[in-house]
Amino acid sequence: MLELDSTLAQHIVDRAMAILPYNINVMDAQGMIIGSGDPQRLHTRHEGAQLVLANRRVVEIDEQAAACLRGVRPGVNLPLLHAEQLIGVLGITGAPDTVRPYAELVRMAAEMLVEQRQLQAERHWQRHQLETWLRQLADTSVGLAQLAAEAERIGLQLAWPRQLVLLELTEEGDPSRALAALAGKAEQCGPLGARQLLLCRPHLPGRDDAVWLSQLDGRGLGIRRLLLSDALHDLSDLREAALALRDLQAYAQSRKPAGRLLRLEEQRLQALLHGRRHDWSLQRWLAPLRRVLAQDPQGQLRQTLLAWCRHDGHPQACADDLGIHRNTLRYRLERIAELSGLDMTRRDQRLLFTLGLDLLDE
Repeated sequence: MLELDSTLAQHIVDRAMAILPYNINVMDAQGMIIGSGDPQRLHTRHEGAQLVLANRRVVEIDEQAAACLRGVRPGVNLPLLHAEQLIGVLGITGAPDTVRPYAELVRMAAEMLVEQRQLQAERHWQRHQLETWLRQLADTSVGLAQLAAEAERIGLQLAWPRQLVLLELTEEGDPSRALAALAGKAEQCGPLGARQLLLCRPHLPGRDDAVWLSQLDGRGLGIRRLLLSDALHDLSDLREAALALRDLQAYAQSRKPAGRLLRLEEQRLQALLHGRRHDWSLQRWLAPLRRVLAQDPQGQLRQTLLAWCRHDGHPQACADDLGIHRNTLRYRLERIAELSGLDMTRRDQRLLFTLGLDLLDE
């Protein structure tokens, strides 16, 4: 059951007395005055309110009755209800015949303020529960069964397919503004850190996220980068996508610092390997490439490899990009093959150069 507190009680008093020229008192479920236009009456017991609480009815007190009761002045005292539960008493001070016409109106306004406060508290609780649930997506210590149970408990409706979006904010970005702008009936959004938000939204094929990012920029939300998953079809997909977006974020921060829109489906392998770039097996795989770069103090061979990969091994396009003759390109590629011990005409071995340059520390 909702309990009146002094902050809400005084808010009711202040709102009512801004309109009416009569003192208003609000008493809690024990008959103590917790809100009043007369500060001297605060935290005193109101025997008239105790009569209201005992009988669950309006109690009018005239001058004669007030003289027989402690802490009471003439006026009208009414029960305050929320969800049909008695939560306190509202009193309006004055001759009953004078203040009676206002009493019901003040009670109605007071109960509306109580209902508004309760709805705010419920929304705050719901938002907090949702934010906790979103953070747990990337926490492997929380099992999928627990995630499903929590989603049901907080009334989270997930229509599939969904998409996860990890948003990084700039130092100037306002997380609360961004959160308010992104959250909706179909979109669940919550903070992952001081400058990160996780958005779970319906997956819409053909959505133009570049346009969306431009719109977010136009609203001044301070978005640094968007990282997007592909279509997700169940809770297990959501968990794996949340973990994969973390890998993609680390890859983007290290290798694509200027990139503002990265899709997991386009960078999945790079992000996966980047997250495991210190593994022994991967380091052994990178050894031939390290031998090439060790003999490349001017970075000429690195630039050649980057162009070679960029143009998918097409000699003329690669030579034009580098501004060199095709014979010069052939000489450099032969030197790379000699140092690495790899056959660059084989697709499986060219994969090392395509992916490896992104995995080596500068």
